[in-house]
Amino acid sequence: MRERGNVWLASAGFVINEKSEWLVVKKKYGGLKGKWSLPAGFVNPGETADEAAIRETREETGVKCQLEGMIGLRTGVIRSEISDNLLVFKLSPQANYTIQVQENEIETAAFLHPDQLMIDENVSIMLQYFLKLSDSPVKPLINGINPGDHFKYTSYKLFL
Repeated sequence: MRERGNVWLASAGFVINEKSEWLVVKKKYGGLKGKWSLPAGFVNPGETADEAAIRETREETGVKCQLEGMIGLRTGVIRSEISDNLLVFKLSPQANYTIQVQENEIETAAFLHPDQLMIDENVSIMLQYFLKLSDSPVKPLINGINPGDHFKYTSYKLFL
């Protein structure tokens, strides 16, 4: 794994298909192992955060997407030393998509309806908040969240 220093920048793709289903993945590792979450990963040198969201979505799921806009920010501090930042971008799938899981990182990927995700106990904390969202253009601070002690965040905030 490449050394990232103490400031991390990652991007996620929030993809909704024509049936209003969300593209979600279950990672094989880390704190999100076995939980439905968004396709996501670190921004590489020489790419913008939105390009990283499109790339990571395609790498993890095989689904090619187009950018619609930015919809949120997750920012936190791990063990009082690592600034961990994730920009969330709204993406739309290009026509004729087929899910192809990146087997070394992803256990499974699927388009699931929000109603299915609402009753699934294996949904990431961030997706749980997406399920409660309104359509307001203002992205308010959601504070006081603990996504799980295993992450070791000393600060964790969402702007969704």
